[in-house]
Amino acid sequence: MDIRQVDDNYSVTGQIAPDDVRDIAAEGFGTIICNRPDGEGGADQADFAEITKVAEKAGIRTYYIPVVGGQLTQDDVDAMASALAEAEGPVLAYCRSGTRSTNIYGIVQQQKRG
Repeated sequence: MDIRQVDDNYSVTGQIAPDDVRDIAAEGFGTIICNRPDGEGGADQADFAEITKVAEKAGIRTYYIPVVGGQLTQDDVDAMASALAEAEGPVLAYCRSGTRSTNIYGIVQQQKRG
């Protein structure tokens, strides 16, 4: 798992597995946001429900904001802004590579600044 810090409260990574959640909790993250649609990557991709089940046991909040590659919508941006406003503790967002999670965060920040 290659976690890249974007700012003090937001980091991104590629696809995670349920087994990664323990390490994510140990790193101090309080929220996980999934920006990857279930089933996008085939058999090697854990469903969001599996991640959530383990995350809840670890005391981590989760949000599912699936962004189809190359098809980011304003609804996606609005949902991400809401999740970030509610998020507790540092946030770890993931998608296939971390790129969508980085891009949507940047757009949310631009819109906040006007």
